[in-house]
Amino acid sequence: MRAALLIAAKDLRQRLRDRSAIMVAVVVPLGLAFVFNATLGGISTEGVAFRYGVVDEDRSEISAVFVDEVLPAVEEGGAIRVRSVPSDAEGRRSVEAGDLDALLVVPAGFGAAVEGSGAAEIRVVGDVDEPTAAQVARSIASTFVADLNAVRVAVATVADPHATDPAELDALVERAAAVATPVDVVDVTATTKELDVTTYYAAGMAVFFLFFTVQFGVASLLDERKDGTLSRLLAAPIGRSAILGGKLLTSFVIGTLSMATLIVATSLLLGADWGDGIGVALLVLSGVLAATGIMSIVATLAKTSEQAGNWQSIIAVVLGMLGGVFFPISQAPGFLPTLSLVTPQAWFLRGLSDMAGDTGWTVVLPAVLAMLVFAAVTGAIAAVRLDRMARL
Repeated sequence: MRAALLIAAKDLRQRLRDRSAIMVAVVVPLGLAFVFNATLGGISTEGVAFRYGVVDEDRSEISAVFVDEVLPAVEEGGAIRVRSVPSDAEGRRSVEAGDLDALLVVPAGFGAAVEGSGAAEIRVVGDVDEPTAAQVARSIASTFVADLNAVRVAVATVADPHATDPAELDALVERAAAVATPVDVVDVTATTKELDVTTYYAAGMAVFFLFFTVQFGVASLLDERKDGTLSRLLAAPIGRSAILGGKLLTSFVIGTLSMATLIVATSLLLGADWGDGIGVALLVLSGVLAATGIMSIVATLAKTSEQAGNWQSIIAVVLGMLGGVFFPISQAPGFLPTLSLVTPQAWFLRGLSDMAGDTGWTVVLPAVLAMLVFAAVTGAIAAVRLDRMARL
């Protein structure tokens, strides 16, 4: 054990003097996190309200309910901002100019159609560049119209409007409108279960370059063999397991230090929110073990450290892209979201996302277990191959 620690300490000193190792482990991922945050950080819709205009061409009591009660009630939630527009034409011009995200128009005759048997509609004019805002506006209008239809159906079921006294009919309408919806859909999910843009790319770049960082430890074994120092180590009273353990320990320590540095730096400099400390620590340690195991296998397939570096870079890029470090893979079509689960990167990001809903660190355990399985399988294969490589 002492021999393994001494070998790891020696390799760590060498790597800390290597500026390229520091660039790969800290500077480059931190720089890319800055770039992604600066260019893509503005796409988050958190705290942004859609801008709506409303035109009441009907001026009836029913249209007033929509304009003066329904829309202000929705506006209180902070998701939308509504302002009155004098005419349909002016509202459309505002939408085309980008001053409004959508326009809601209550046409003339809307109230009469609701009170009679005609077809009532609320028109929604959306900005082609703001499809989400238009969809939300349609949802608001559709909900109001659905409530009106429910009242009409309820009144028609219990009374004949031609035979019922008008005062009694009005009372029925009020009673039907006051009845609560028997079935409602309530969102009880976490307030958010996805990482904000800053945290997502900070974590993505950290775990992406982790696979480049851990390669320094195992690849040094190939350098030792090339320089002839490996044969001297084997000739010394040191077991092969101590030599191999020291190399793997170097990768683990470098990877852990790199991740810890990036977590602190992105939290302080970018405002990234990584989540519960215990959960983050478990994800980092299991992620580093998985990365070390995978990169160790790749290194054993190469004959030189240069060849190992090239192959490891290819594997790191492929796994990183498939794992979703550059874009949320869950938004990809087809089978890609499922296929991404064969990568530790996807499990690492999933674990962080699960903690984003303030549900505690225990939610990361499935992701941690998945990465530990990667580490156990690849680590066992790498240990056998590294031992064989040391004999040659």
